Amino acid sequence: MNPQDTVWYKRWQMELSPLPQFAEPGLALGFRWVAWSPELFGSLVETKFRSFVGELDAVVFPSTLGTREGCRGLLQAIVQHREFCPQATWLIARGNDWCGTVQGLVGGNRCGAIQNLGVTAKYRGFGLGTALLHRALCGFRRCGMRRAFLEVTADNAAAVALYRKWGFRCRGTVYKALHAHERVPLVGADVRSAS
Repeated sequence: MNPQDTVWYKRWQMELSPLPQFAEPGLALGFRWVAWSPELFGSLVETKFRSFVGELDAVVFPSTLGTREGCRGLLQAIVQHREFCPQATWLIARGNDWCGTVQGLVGGNRCGAIQNLGVTAKYRGFGLGTALLHRALCGFRRCGMRRAFLEVTADNAAAVALYRKWGFRCRGTVYKALHAHERVPLVGADVRSAS
């Protein structure tokens, strides 16, 4: 393997400790919270895919965020994980549209882990990313977690700014290598529903 065929992406491991006390978040007019249930799995997959299609993290994680099938496999692994936290897993809807989602895992040392927070392109700018983060953190508190953890691609400026605004601090740096043979073409404009 030629080292020149490898691209490295910097990812920050960020932590919020301790989890602050706060009220449940509201949403802008017309949006509504939808709590996780297994019947929503297909909607969760489609919302996750639409949130990441064409975005940096679909490049960094092409096999899990770059395709619908990748999103399906990733979410199947999350919801079947023994540390899956339904209280920190939410969807946001507006009418019949799914707008964004977040998932959570709880682990040792009373720490919740934010998984793949994403908002579809059509609904960015309504404060939904902030609301999803807030709701997941509230879910972790209800489960007795004292802190929260996440990883974010350092070049994802909007996400990093959101997490810093909430008090997350960088606790470590990891690098994700992507080799030429692993690259998956982005679907880009193809965001039609799966058949």
